[in-house]
Amino acid sequence: MILAGIGGWTFEPWRGVFYPKGHVQARELEFASRNVTSIEINGTYYSTQKPESFRKWAAETPNDFVFSVKAVRFATNRRVLAEAGPSIDKFVSSGISQLGRKLGPLLWQFMPTKKFDAEDFEGFLAALPKTVDGLGLRHAVEVRHESFMVPEFVALARKYNVAVVLADSAKYPMIADVTADFIYVRLQAAEAAVTTGYTPAAIKKWVGRARDWEAGVAVKDLPLIAAAAKTQGKAKKRDVFVYMINGAKERAPAAAMAFLKVLEK
Repeated sequence: MILAGIGGWTFEPWRGVFYPKGHVQARELEFASRNVTSIEINGTYYSTQKPESFRKWAAETPNDFVFSVKAVRFATNRRVLAEAGPSIDKFVSSGISQLGRKLGPLLWQFMPTKKFDAEDFEGFLAALPKTVDGLGLRHAVEVRHESFMVPEFVALARKYNVAVVLADSAKYPMIADVTADFIYVRLQAAEAAVTTGYTPAAIKKWVGRARDWEAGVAVKDLPLIAAAAKTQGKAKKRDVFVYMINGAKERAPAAAMAFLKVLEK
């Protein structure tokens, strides 16, 4: 499947533009989840949420809706990543399983100043749990320092079946290597002057890439750091998660909906 959406659902500039004028704020998630197919929960990055909150969010969204969850910063914003185990476990056990089948990937975002240290980063990856309360977990890491652009990092991510976030950003490096059985994309170059954030041509191009990833076909117009992973037999299909994040954030919902409209054709 290919899912597309936005980061969070509470953003004042969306009111009266994405959300109808006068729309009840308490029902913004309900509205947003019926216009995009996935939302990246960002509030979990800053503080621990209650199980009741996850349960409520799951109840307000359609049956086929999927959330990704941004992991708490205390697990990633540290000098020694290999010591993050307790913070990782605390986050995973905080109630995310209340999302049930609507639980998508967990996003672990690192500071732009965090450099690649193979031994330390492997310690972090090894600490990521594979399940919680009977639910399988999928992990994605967003690294934002140039030192990660080496084959050794790609190999580590593949070893642990962890997706490396592909960030379309002028600030951070783009790593397009496929490292897991799913793809996680954060498109961060939206322009305020473009109604849909990304131009129709750019959206069409990203939809085409998403379709290739889903089908297990190599995307040929993005550079790779390491050799493509070898596959045996038929192409391996993958779930693809695409989020419109930052850039001109006020354009994010329009960008995600434009993406989904092209995808439907």
